[in-house]
Amino acid sequence: MTLAMDGKAFITRYLDALSGHPKPAELVATFVSDPALVEHIAAVEAAFASYELVPEEMVAEGSVVAMRGTFRGRHTGTFAGISATGREVSAPLMIFYRIETGRIAQHWLQFDGASVVAQLQGEAAAV
Repeated sequence: MTLAMDGKAFITRYLDALSGHPKPAELVATFVSDPALVEHIAAVEAAFASYELVPEEMVAEGSVVAMRGTFRGRHTGTFAGISATGREVSAPLMIFYRIETGRIAQHWLQFDGASVVAQLQGEAAAV
């Protein structure tokens, strides 16, 4: 199996374990060594408990896996200064993960946060 194929399988396991489920620090640590991603996951989990990332496409080369997908969650905590609304939201995203020694060592995220804010404010979803 190639490194890229292993990377896609790893990211699939990561998404299966965390997506739509609580994300305790111990579980996140089994998949992630990137401190910025650990912090990001905790912050998003606080605003959208048990949020999910739904992969639509994955491409891998070497130690990097790119995923295009959709973020989905129920607004249960403060996000972008907006108190919990209980609204269901979704938005497109792209994430690149660099895998090193069996964990995500680095990530790059492009996320339509403006769409999420609009949905929280009662405007139509962009997705």
